[in-house]
Amino acid sequence: MQKFIFITGGVLSSLGKGVTSAGIGAILESMGYKITFLKLDPYLNIDPGTMNPYQHGEVYVTEDGAETDLDLGHYERFTHVVLTKYNNATSGKLYNTILEKERRGAYLGATVQIIPHFTNEIKRAIEKAADGADIILVEIGGTVGDIESLPFLEAIRQMSLELGKENSLFIHLTYVPYIKAAGELKTKPSQHSVKELRAIGIQPDILICRAEKPLPKAIKRKLALFTNVDEDAVLSAPDLNTIYEIPLLLKKEKLDQVISKNLKLEYKEPDLTHWKKIVNTWNNLEKTDKEVNIAIIGKYIELKDAYKSIDEALIHASIANKVKVNLNWVKADDLTEENIYESLKDIDGILIPGGFGERGIEGKILAAKYARENNIPYFGICLGMQVAVIEFARNVVGLKGANSTEFDPETPYPVIDLMPEQRNINNKGGTMRLGAYKCTLKEGTKAFEIYGKKDIYERHRHRYEFNPEFRPILEEKGLVVSGEYTAKKLPEIIELPEHKWFIGCQFHPEFKSKPFAPHPLFVAFVEASYKNRLEKIN
Repeated sequence: MQKFIFITGGVLSSLGKGVTSAGIGAILESMGYKITFLKLDPYLNIDPGTMNPYQHGEVYVTEDGAETDLDLGHYERFTHVVLTKYNNATSGKLYNTILEKERRGAYLGATVQIIPHFTNEIKRAIEKAADGADIILVEIGGTVGDIESLPFLEAIRQMSLELGKENSLFIHLTYVPYIKAAGELKTKPSQHSVKELRAIGIQPDILICRAEKPLPKAIKRKLALFTNVDEDAVLSAPDLNTIYEIPLLLKKEKLDQVISKNLKLEYKEPDLTHWKKIVNTWNNLEKTDKEVNIAIIGKYIELKDAYKSIDEALIHASIANKVKVNLNWVKADDLTEENIYESLKDIDGILIPGGFGERGIEGKILAAKYARENNIPYFGICLGMQVAVIEFARNVVGLKGANSTEFDPETPYPVIDLMPEQRNINNKGGTMRLGAYKCTLKEGTKAFEIYGKKDIYERHRHRYEFNPEFRPILEEKGLVVSGEYTAKKLPEIIELPEHKWFIGCQFHPEFKSKPFAPHPLFVAFVEASYKNRLEKIN
């Protein structure tokens, strides 16, 4: 019988429900169980694909091309699972399914209601995501008490009754604030949060309590008494140096044993060896004098979640190289010819991530030029590759006014252009080039050397591409296309062989990086940036 773990959050948002769910998954996977995840989001958008990064943060793309919540990135980074479109469902997606059924007459004339029709659709989504897994972790987005979350909570309440206690488990992540003036941790917000859950028929089996410091036994005992949770199931989750310490923390709190007991699982000691190595290496980086300064030139730098996977991939590369990476977030809008040297003079490597829209583009092009002319390692991802092509076309090939038709539809030299299959598309959501595509690497290039193989599969999210019409003239001037989507002869990776390290890729390698399997492009970029730093010092 499959086991279902339902994870809710209370008191306030941003407690780390996603990374906690991922950490639980990491423990269960290390015990030998086949796991999977489902993120249920209460918002009415069908997916986050058309949402502003300031509203939602990063859009994470799965192998099969689904635009999903960024928590799916945590799930994949912490485990070996490969998620699909079935691992994220929103209210909008589920309502859309219901309305399509209603129009087809699938409900045989019945009045369509939240209960049972919407709750049944939620349960079907959970069962679909759970297919083939021993254990599924279902994370309910939002905070208990939100109106939007109520149907999801009702659905998992019903499902728990149908499954039975031995096959379902409720974990509630809550907050225990420390009041400095009183010098005390306060349990009342958590008590009220559990009261909200119990009012709708859900009794948590496990409380995971976020706080600035570890919970003393007396606080755990008090929470257990007032929330009707076993004392050994009230777990402390204090602030940590790194999120990758979460599996070790949860193991220390004996979560593995509590889950096994509640779900009547055969207990297997978790093997967290690689997590210990990762955390030890990370903690030792604080003491090392090996460091490197990398600039990320972006337009959403006020919200780091907009670049969550890139941030994490650089952490993975930092651990792999045993080099401390100092990130310098530079707003593309602010870069000019007059201030670029001052802004980037102490930088050892430059990374330009993906993005959409015209704002900040000239600043990004300027940064690509600065990296090329000053022989500074450059890593361009998606839009970062495109601005490198534009800069090369303008300043090396001499195509004045070269641009992307996304930013200048009348450009005389559209070196980046809308893909032909995108020209007649009106709907913006879910219609880009999305998901994993095969890329064939050219032998003898830096990309081939980094990957160590000819064929790779990487994930995409874009509408505009390197225009193949301009490939011959750019190659003639020294640009090398080292990776190609051969089915359509589309350049996927570009590099400058005379440069220390200058690579742009049309895909998003950050989506496949894990702390225990760092992406080779990020590892090579950090290594090249550190070598550049040593050369400058010496």
